[in-house]
Amino acid sequence: MSEFPPIAELLPQAGTARLLERVLAHDAAQTRCAVVLLHGALFRDAHGSVPAYVALETMAQCAAADGSLRRRVHGQALTPALLLGSRRVSFRCAGFAADQRLEVTARHAAGSRELLAFDCAVFDARGGEPLVEARLNVLPGIDGRTRFAR
Repeated sequence: MSEFPPIAELLPQAGTARLLERVLAHDAAQTRCAVVLLHGALFRDAHGSVPAYVALETMAQCAAADGSLRRRVHGQALTPALLLGSRRVSFRCAGFAADQRLEVTARHAAGSRELLAFDCAVFDARGGEPLVEARLNVLPGIDGRTRFAR
């Protein structure tokens, strides 16, 4: 049994929009999750493969899982966040086979309250160099409690 809650308790996405299967590891430095592309029929091309740019969504979901786990430790309610953009995106493949096992990591790189940055990477679960890397910029707490709210 996993020491982490089910991914459905950590993410707002449901059904085929939820691309993470479970949390594999989480500590003060980063969160690592298993990706499940079999359910990602929304994103498959005519040949059944999933374009590499879908990795950005898996990264965003991993960063959201990281935030949810951190909030749970402090007894805080889960709140939505907004992906503002990505920087330094590097694609080392064109896509993924629908049955390919992937892992995604999200490491909190900068920010504390109003704007966060996560360094993220997607790997083949068998190991090797990252297939996709990026830095994601996230606005947490879009429920109206940020200093950007009017």
